Amino acid sequence: MLHARGPLLTVDVSARTATETAIDELLETSVGGRAVATALAHERIPFDADPYGAENRVYLSTGPLQQSRMSFTGRMNMTGLSPLTDGLVSSNAGGYLSRNVVGTGLSVLELVGSSDELLAIHVTDGADESRSSGSETPSRPRVEFEAVPGLEGATVPETSDYVAQTRDLGPDNCIAIGPAGENLVRFASVMTFDSRAFGRGGLGAVLGSKNVKCVTFEGDSAPPVEISDDPAMDVHREAAQSDDRMRRQGTTGSTEFINDAFSLPTRYFAEYEFEHAAAIGGDAVEEKKYKKGACSACAYACKLPTRDEETGVETEGPEFETVYAFGSQQGVGDIVDVMRANELCDALGMDTISAGVTVAAYLASVDEFGNAELARELTERIAYRDGVGDALAEGVERCHYDLGVENYTVKGLEFAAHDGRVLHGQGLSYAVANRGADHLYASMLSLEYNGDLDPEGTLGKSETLVERENLKGFIDSGIVCVFGRDYVTDRLEALFDAEYEELLDVGARTVLLERDFNARRGFDRSDDGLPYGLPDLEAAIAEYYEVRGLADDGSVPAETLESIEPVAPSAD
Repeated sequence: MLHARGPLLTVDVSARTATETAIDELLETSVGGRAVATALAHERIPFDADPYGAENRVYLSTGPLQQSRMSFTGRMNMTGLSPLTDGLVSSNAGGYLSRNVVGTGLSVLELVGSSDELLAIHVTDGADESRSSGSETPSRPRVEFEAVPGLEGATVPETSDYVAQTRDLGPDNCIAIGPAGENLVRFASVMTFDSRAFGRGGLGAVLGSKNVKCVTFEGDSAPPVEISDDPAMDVHREAAQSDDRMRRQGTTGSTEFINDAFSLPTRYFAEYEFEHAAAIGGDAVEEKKYKKGACSACAYACKLPTRDEETGVETEGPEFETVYAFGSQQGVGDIVDVMRANELCDALGMDTISAGVTVAAYLASVDEFGNAELARELTERIAYRDGVGDALAEGVERCHYDLGVENYTVKGLEFAAHDGRVLHGQGLSYAVANRGADHLYASMLSLEYNGDLDPEGTLGKSETLVERENLKGFIDSGIVCVFGRDYVTDRLEALFDAEYEELLDVGARTVLLERDFNARRGFDRSDDGLPYGLPDLEAAIAEYYEVRGLADDGSVPAETLESIEPVAPSAD
């Protein structure tokens, strides 16, 4: 089976040390990305760890396709213990970072410990050092620790500017946190390329707790991975020739369709459709798009560099989830206001979904829907934990009672736009997903939107849900962009030199390891649920447990864990 290559590099920011560990056997069975990072986290993060404690670990991991030039592969995975959900979370981001990380020779970077001063960490392939010593042995990753007190409170673009001035590297070589991460906002993002986010679950706050402002990557020592040219080139050609609406409007192209035919949650879930959907939807965004944007090596080019000539507002996006969170959820019907909010979240380093929904909860509590200026003020106050922003920085689950609003989260994670009250299969997915209310954990929504699955009812959907979770677990390990599914899914066997069931097994092991990790932290059946009722939901959850092979309390049976646990090196 095709898999990533390269060692695990453990960077201990307390001791200022870097240690290399061979993980060849783990990579062979787990491919890369989310699967490898989850196996390492399960073995090496204490089950009773504090998400903000030195013992928590963050994994930045690549897959084998990050060494190809195929479209839909400019992504990376990040995994750690979430301060928002208190469980294991994985997030992935696009941009241009992945090829630079692979160039250092690594497959996985692990950050552990906690620094007593703000740090920039620089990872290179050590090639210059090898050449200067006259060595003929392959270069090995080299790590430099730089104290950066002057970057305290810096925005993400300001941090990128510093890296450019001092290291001559671009934002594509860097991951960074903004003020939100430094201030331990529970939904702070880790950013790359200034506008691409490892968004969900608050991993930016984990880096903030470790006092790591940024990490840079530079090198030209990618280990060889043999990838079949035929399917890769077919994918690349079809991506370049596609006339999909998404290439012009990104994910916002579906805004009006979802609003009219299904549901676009509006005014903090009080309404199911937004009267100004057209004003913030795909056509409105396309009008502001001034050039093409893409991720590394991708001919599909679905990103959205946008600019409003009248106000000078410039950003990348907004994508559909941001249109929902800072548009319909807040009752804001001006695309420029949504663009402003998008740019603010990117600069401050926050997940737009959780930030926007949390602000919407506050607007509901004071009856200020439609007040975009107040929404932006609250967003900034959250990042600095200023005044009411301190409470909102904890997320909806922890502040909803004081606000007097419903707790619209699952496992502490704020809902994405795709409404489980209408898409019942997606609702079931939200209820049982290890990450909580994450629409991409299984993407049942695409089947229900397309008419391939009846949106009504929860029973009888568990086999489909389990297969979708397994497939997504593998896709996140490959790593393939979710928007490449129509181009890549039928070619996975050829690309990875494995049977489809083998690929699904990789995803299944990943899902089970996540669930076992969470169960050992105290998660049980009571955590699998929704803040609203759905037909036969409890019976559907029991059905899911049976199909997934879980115990009645939602835990992973010991004999199942013993049979699937991959070989991951311990932290000792």
